[in-house]
Amino acid sequence: MESIFHERQEGSLCAQHCLNNLLQGEYFSPVELSSIAQQLDEEERMRMAEGGVSSEEYRTFLQQPSVNMDDSGFFSIQVISNALKVWGLELILFNSPEYQRLGIDPINEKSFICNYKEHWFTVRKLGKQWFNLNSLLMGPELISDTYLALFLAQLQQEGYSIFVVKGDLPDCEADQLLQMIRVQQMQRPKLIGEETAQSRDQRLPRSDVDQAIEVNHPFDGTGMLDEDEENFQRALALSRQEIDMEDEEADLRRAIQLSMQGSNNSYSSKIGPQTYTISPRALQKLTQEVI
Repeated sequence: MESIFHERQEGSLCAQHCLNNLLQGEYFSPVELSSIAQQLDEEERMRMAEGGVSSEEYRTFLQQPSVNMDDSGFFSIQVISNALKVWGLELILFNSPEYQRLGIDPINEKSFICNYKEHWFTVRKLGKQWFNLNSLLMGPELISDTYLALFLAQLQQEGYSIFVVKGDLPDCEADQLLQMIRVQQMQRPKLIGEETAQSRDQRLPRSDVDQAIEVNHPFDGTGMLDEDEENFQRALALSRQEIDMEDEEADLRRAIQLSMQGSNNSYSSKIGPQTYTISPRALQKLTQEVI
C-alpha cells in the first residue's frame, strides 16, 4: 500500500487531491487549477460579450462570482475536465442514458471520479484491484471486485454524480507493482480526525448504561467481518439521511463525520475491527465537544 500515492485533505482542495490521486502524483497545484479556472471564466465572459457589453445580462454576469472556483479552494467539474484533457483523458457521466446503453460492467473500467456538492474523490483500479482514494481517509481503501458495483450504486442513491474516466492514465509505480502482487487490507482506513475523536470518547465518564452495553457487545478480538458484509455495512454508513441502526457505533461515527464537515456534507467510513460503544447521552456530550 505504501506505493500508492494518496493526498490527504487540506482545506477545500479536494479537486486537486482527486486529480493527483487519480494520476498518482503531484501533477496539479492550486495555482495551476486556478489558471485553468480563470481561462474558463474569460471564455465565458467573451461569450456573454457577444450579446453586447452594454446589455443587462453582461453587466449582471460581471457582478457574479466565478462558477469555476472560489477562495476556499473549490474547483468546478469544468476545471477538472479541462485539467484531464491535458493528459488526453475525458469524463463521461456514469449514469447518463448514453453510457448505460453501452452496458459496460464497472469492473472493466479504469477509474471513476465521484462528486457530492463540493467534494470530489477518486476510485481507481491499480494493478488488478480497486481502491477508494478519498482524500478524507487516512489512506487508500481496498474495494473488492464484487463490492465495486454496490459501492457505486450506493453513492448514486445518496446523490453523488459519478464520472467514468476514459483514456490512458499515466504510468505509475503502484499500478506496475500491483500487476504482479495482490494486497490485503486487515483494517479499513479511518476518516481524518476520527482517531482523535475516539480518544476523546474514551476519556468521557461512563454511565451504568454504557457499561451494560459494553457487556452485551464486547470486543472479542475475532477480527473483521466477512468482507462482503462489512463492505455493505460501510455503504449504508455513507448515507447522509437519517439511518435507523441499532449499532451505536454507527451513530458515533455519524456524529464525528458531521463535526468534521462543518457543512451539509457528510461522509462516513466503515472501520474495524475495534468497536467503541456510547450511550445517547455520551454521544450528545461528544458532539458538543468536537464541534
